[in-house]
Amino acid sequence: MEKAAKPRGRLCTLCNEKRAALKRPKTLEQICRECFYAVFEDEIHRVIVDNQLFKPGERIAIGASGGKDSTVLAYVMSELNRRHKYGLDLFLLSVDEGITGYRDDSLETVKRNELQYGLPLKVVSYSELYGWTMDEIVKLIGLKNNCTFCGVFRRQVDKLVTGHNADDIAETVLLNILRGDIARLSRCASIITGEDGPIPRCKPFKYTYEKEIVMYAYFKKLDYFSTECIYSPNAYRGFAREFIKDLERIRPRAILDIIKSGEDFRISTSTKMPEQGNCERCGYISSQKWCKACVLLEGLNRGLPKLGIGRSRDLDNKRNTNMKQANGTQNLQSKQCGSLDF
Repeated sequence: MEKAAKPRGRLCTLCNEKRAALKRPKTLEQICRECFYAVFEDEIHRVIVDNQLFKPGERIAIGASGGKDSTVLAYVMSELNRRHKYGLDLFLLSVDEGITGYRDDSLETVKRNELQYGLPLKVVSYSELYGWTMDEIVKLIGLKNNCTFCGVFRRQVDKLVTGHNADDIAETVLLNILRGDIARLSRCASIITGEDGPIPRCKPFKYTYEKEIVMYAYFKKLDYFSTECIYSPNAYRGFAREFIKDLERIRPRAILDIIKSGEDFRISTSTKMPEQGNCERCGYISSQKWCKACVLLEGLNRGLPKLGIGRSRDLDNKRNTNMKQANGTQNLQSKQCGSLDF
């Protein structure tokens, strides 16, 4: 009896039966598709279980942008919830920032995901929440600082599960070091944030490499929107992202090492940290009298679009000063752009 012909090429290092289809960026193992699906999903399951991210019966909002991260997140969460009987009530939550030619197209992808995964969809818009769209804001503020508004306004919408991956978190750790932002540095590597708020935000992809998310979406033929936000190329975060990519090419574990460094940071007891309170205007968590979103909105509504951009130190004084300088106000300093707190 003839033996079955072995597959040509290098065999999968895990099952040693099928032909390797890819090299894992995280471990450099050469594995087949089926083993890749298994280890990818199992690692995320272990993160969820080990960190006790959910409890049976909870209603979980999946932040859905239509991009690769949120699309894979929605697919994997749906699969794991069914397979491991988490007992979660999942639904998709999308934010329409009002970016013509970008968000309107990506929302069409999310609507298809709603049907493909059988998950209900809820869409909220900047226009409804704040009375402004990002297109309108960019006309006033320009391209340099627009990500500040988008990052702050999006955080005001309670999204329980987000697709932030290992690359994103490593970038955030690096950015907060570069900015000397001790308050955010102390929590930016946490897998759960916003625990003091009404609904915590969880990151099941905390240790999942972006490249592996792309591979998973490609091999699974998932339907996602791949165009970059038309306002993001000028974001400060982009410089950190390129640096992280360079490090990964030299040493693939660099991403996980940066995250580990962020987890191990200890703030000196003598360091004065901002005291958390609540915004006097909207009730959202804030270390100032007004939260950043309310300050930015006040600036937009008063014709001072750059009010509140940059560091929040002495923000109340700046706000009061700028209110008195409504005519001919000087631009507040800012070279930073982007949301640094998940």
